[in-house]
Amino acid sequence: MADTKRNRITRLILMGIVISIGLLSRTPITPDFIYPYLGDSLYALLIFLIVGFLFPKKSWKWVGAMALGFCFAIEISQFYHAPWIDSIRQTRLGGLVLGFTFIWSDLFAYTAGVLIGILLERRFFSGASRRA
Repeated sequence: MADTKRNRITRLILMGIVISIGLLSRTPITPDFIYPYLGDSLYALLIFLIVGFLFPKKSWKWVGAMALGFCFAIEISQFYHAPWIDSIRQTRLGGLVLGFTFIWSDLFAYTAGVLIGILLERRFFSGASRRA
C-alpha cells in the first residue's frame, strides 16, 4: 500500500532546479574534486523526482528502487555499442541521458543521488512517508 501522495507542483519545481544545477555542474565553476560525481548524482536525483512525479501514490522505497534500477540500467547499457545507439549518444540530449562509457564510480554517484532524494522526501516533503 502506498504511504504518500506527492505534490506534483513541488516536484516540477525541484526538477527544474536539479536540471539547472546539473547543467551548471558541467561548467568550469564546479570544483575538480566533485566534478566527476556531481552531475551523475544530480541525474539520479532527477530520475527519482521524475519517478515520484509519474507515480505519486507509490512508496518512497518503490520510487527509490525504480530510480536506482533505471540509472543502473542506463549505466550498464553503456557496454553496448551499435551504430544506432551511438548515433543517439552523439546528440547533446542523447549523451546527457545515455552517457558514453561505463564507469564503476557512477554507480556510487547514482546511489548517492537517489539517497539524497529519499532523504529530502522523507524529511521535508512527505509527512506520511516518514512512517515507512
